Amino acid sequence: MEMAKTLMVNAYCRNRLSFSAIPKSSKSKFSFSKAMASGSSFCPPVPTQFRCRPISSFPISSQYLVSFKCFSVKASSSTPKDELPACIGFLGLGIMGSPMAQNLIKAGCDVTVWNRTKSKCDPVISLGAKYKSSPEEVAASCDVTFAMLADPDSAVEVACGNHGAAGGMSPGKGYVDISTVDVATSTLISSRMKSTGALYLEAPVSGSKKPAEDGQLIFLTAGDKSLYETAAPLLDIMGKSRFYLGDVGNGSAMKLVVNMIMGSMMASFSEGLLLSEKVGLDPSVLVEVISQGAISSPMYSMKGPSMVQSLYPTAFPLKHQQKDLRLALGLAESVSQPTPIAAAANELYKVAKSRGLSNQDFSAVIEALKVKLEQEK
Repeated sequence: MEMAKTLMVNAYCRNRLSFSAIPKSSKSKFSFSKAMASGSSFCPPVPTQFRCRPISSFPISSQYLVSFKCFSVKASSSTPKDELPACIGFLGLGIMGSPMAQNLIKAGCDVTVWNRTKSKCDPVISLGAKYKSSPEEVAASCDVTFAMLADPDSAVEVACGNHGAAGGMSPGKGYVDISTVDVATSTLISSRMKSTGALYLEAPVSGSKKPAEDGQLIFLTAGDKSLYETAAPLLDIMGKSRFYLGDVGNGSAMKLVVNMIMGSMMASFSEGLLLSEKVGLDPSVLVEVISQGAISSPMYSMKGPSMVQSLYPTAFPLKHQQKDLRLALGLAESVSQPTPIAAAANELYKVAKSRGLSNQDFSAVIEALKVKLEQEK
């Protein structure tokens, strides 16, 4: 079925098949237990509908107020179109962007790329991608442009800065930002893109390096519904599930909540591993025990064995996890929602960063706890 889907999308990219030609595969049946197998975003079960009401009795800042209009655990059916975008742009070819762009190319799509460090474009150029020297040139030459940037500042600069993508946007074009940013940043970029007459969709992803390589990401989208429908087959090439959450800001908020939970889970797991070892238990056995119980998580099973050996191969950089915690805490503050556990976890990630572990996997946060133990001796 997966091969059939790829062949259909390949033909779709080239021969103007309708969206309805893409078969529903098993990927549309969302599984939360396997959602974040590589540990960059853990997503717990959530209700299928949200009520638009605050979860706190405190006053709510309108800057960050979001309401969910639509939620689906299946790949939503798309309105039939005559064709897919003839040319797809991709900005940012880092640990996530590069495999995502490669999957589009392998599916037969015409992809034009840009990256601040040009050498990172070489792998996708070797697969057939075109290269432009600025985000503006990419956007000007493409129908839909994706952007996968490291942080809010980078996202704004690439979208709205000098020779940014907005300079190449115009009516009929679309900009899909798949970076993880805060609600205010997404709203700013949306406003700038819409001022050109173009459409905007935020679509941050749950998943890390391996899911990106395997086309198993989860897209949390919000914004222009028509652009969502246009981009849906492309999202299906790069991911296994996609959610449409309504207005701009909802996708960013959902991603920050998910990554806040994940960061706190990893910090607690790290405490458990070190405590088990300190009281004379085998932390490897702890990992196995957890894997068979109610708190079993693919993240623990995949990260645990390496953590026991003090190895942290990067799938999701620690600096990005800390950034997401910082943004999530800001979101919580905006609605006066207490998040003491996430706040404590954030401090541990900051200690880990100060120890030079920013580019290690986020599971290296355990080293921050080792530092504390050493100081207590």
